[in-house]
Amino acid sequence: MIRVFTFLYGILCYLAGFLALLYAIGFVENLIVPKSIDSGTAGPLVPSLIINAALLGLFAIQHSVMARPGFKAWWTQFVSPAAERSTYVLFAALALALLYYFWQPLPATVWSIPSAPLAQALTILSFVGWGILFLSTFMINHFELFGLQQVFTRLLGHAMEPLEFRTPFFYAFVRHPIYLGLIIAFWATPHMTLGHLEFAIATTGYIFIGIFFEERDLVAHFGRQYEDYRQHVSMIIPWLPR
Repeated sequence: MIRVFTFLYGILCYLAGFLALLYAIGFVENLIVPKSIDSGTAGPLVPSLIINAALLGLFAIQHSVMARPGFKAWWTQFVSPAAERSTYVLFAALALALLYYFWQPLPATVWSIPSAPLAQALTILSFVGWGILFLSTFMINHFELFGLQQVFTRLLGHAMEPLEFRTPFFYAFVRHPIYLGLIIAFWATPHMTLGHLEFAIATTGYIFIGIFFEERDLVAHFGRQYEDYRQHVSMIIPWLPR
């Protein structure tokens, strides 16, 4: 029964994480969702900037701290190792939900593209970024990334296979295509507001900080294999000379 409950818990966490990610598209693109990055009544500038920075910081701390091997080793004393990733996904979804709900719009225009073809091209490029993100998750292991494979493996009573180093398709050209997709999605917009700009700057800065810690962990895990990969494949910009 514990295996069954762990599996059901993993499914709920997966759905929470996946829906939070889907909501991010509407939030950034100002589409469909009830609360987006530019919707709502604008408040005072400085308090709004501080609130938004605090919300982004909360997500960054959760996302980085819970991903570190040291934290995982401590955390799995209280949480089943099979449910560790699912719990991580759940907390990330909750942090995103707080960000979406309490985000303070700052509608002042930073830039606006008057040319309709260029504006449409930027919008399309933004969705290309989201597409790169989703495709990249499936190129490695989407269900493992969101914790579903771990709880399913536990349900069957099997042991998890060791993490395998692979560089499928996008990963042969850039080491972090998921982050590349996010950067494209956040910055490619025909109408950049001050609130959107704060979001894009903060998340881009966090992405590079996250890459530093992530690659340190990958080198510790894969050793020379990842060092060689890092020497031959660029971090974010494809085909950038090394």
